[in-house]
Amino acid sequence: MIYHQVDGSGPPLLLLNGIAMTAASWQPVAGPLAERFTVIRCDLRGQLMSPGEPPADVGAHVGDVIELLDHLGLDSVHVLATSFGGAVGALLAGRSPARVRSLLTVASADGFTEVMAAEVARWRAGVVESLSSGDRGVLSDVLEPVVYSPAYVEAHREERAFRRSQIAALPKRWFEDLIGLLDSAESFSLADELASIRCPPRVVAAELDGFIPLDRCRALADAIPGAEFRIIEGAGHAVVVEDPAAVVDLALEFFGSAEVG
Repeated sequence: MIYHQVDGSGPPLLLLNGIAMTAASWQPVAGPLAERFTVIRCDLRGQLMSPGEPPADVGAHVGDVIELLDHLGLDSVHVLATSFGGAVGALLAGRSPARVRSLLTVASADGFTEVMAAEVARWRAGVVESLSSGDRGVLSDVLEPVVYSPAYVEAHREERAFRRSQIAALPKRWFEDLIGLLDSAESFSLADELASIRCPPRVVAAELDGFIPLDRCRALADAIPGAEFRIIEGAGHAVVVEDPAAVVDLALEFFGSAEVG
């Protein structure tokens, strides 16, 4: 069973992590949402609280999520997912439509491109250097210019330094498992799955995303029947961390409407 945490009360809402996130990364979003929803956070296989070799196929995480929902006695949930988690959430909605009441993806794409592959290779090299150099904060230095907007990087120096120290303190196993997750990303292709999604969908892009181009987020929306497309202006890829208030506002509006509908 993958690690999970449940907070709040109300309709069930599942949060799915980006590739280098943990359940704790959602706190600025999960806290406000737990006032209206039963918020379920989890770490996918290979993430911090669910250590171990991650599956080679991104789609295999869907089975883990279904096992978690069964364990919690939940027939269906709303899903809020970002980046890598957005792929897992879309696959869950496409393969098991009855389990997903509505789907909101943030900074996610319809598939893995050569440009994204080159960036992930750079991240992987950063993980390897973090392990070999003795300075595990190197990974933070590699990620920051890509996952945050320039304005955020400039305005949050102290916060970034603290986050670097947090990453540097993570166990060796986390870095090793992250390599496996990064390697699995090449299996990420949603082209044959998205048309099967039947729940209400909303696809949200981050305007200044340095990893997933806006056109790939828009392609994700175009491929899901009835999907609404929104953009969070001024934010980078890690918009869940950079602008949690915008994510909360969009989520409350969307999931509230889905409940009424």
